[in-house]
Amino acid sequence: MTKRQEFTVLKTYPGFELREYKPCVIAEVKSSANYSDAGSSAFGSLFSYISKGNKAEQAIAMTAPVITAKRFDNLTEDEWFVSFVMPAGSTLADMPLPINSKVVLRELGAEICVAASFRGKATTALSAEKITALRAAAEKQNVALSQEVRVARFDPPFKPSFLQYNEIVIPTI
Repeated sequence: MTKRQEFTVLKTYPGFELREYKPCVIAEVKSSANYSDAGSSAFGSLFSYISKGNKAEQAIAMTAPVITAKRFDNLTEDEWFVSFVMPAGSTLADMPLPINSKVVLRELGAEICVAASFRGKATTALSAEKITALRAAAEKQNVALSQEVRVARFDPPFKPSFLQYNEIVIPTI
């Protein structure tokens, strides 16, 4: 079974959870593509990295989810960061260096985020609808959110869309 990114639920609200995500390492690729194409354009580079496409020729366990993030730090509309979360307990010092210069390793500290799950193919339209709903639900509870947004996809694209499990995750401020 695929391991998931570690977190603790701090509080459950109507429509979302407040979570504390544990520190982790991610491998990410910046994709200059629209949301619909960003994941597929970056996936090959990331999958190669965990499939011995690194300087140590070491296989790295796949974890879930695959995250497509918009950071809003001077990025254009069609710039996304697609990432794989490395296995729990990994540090930058533990991880083999990527061969592909598009793959960047980054260590993330613990962070508090809101998260809401949904089923279905995480299309641009459905994801936008869920992001708007999550931001509205958090605002009702006086939870301040950053501008960053993450669409977390847990299932392979060939799984029937009505069975696909996804989450919208937004860091708090």
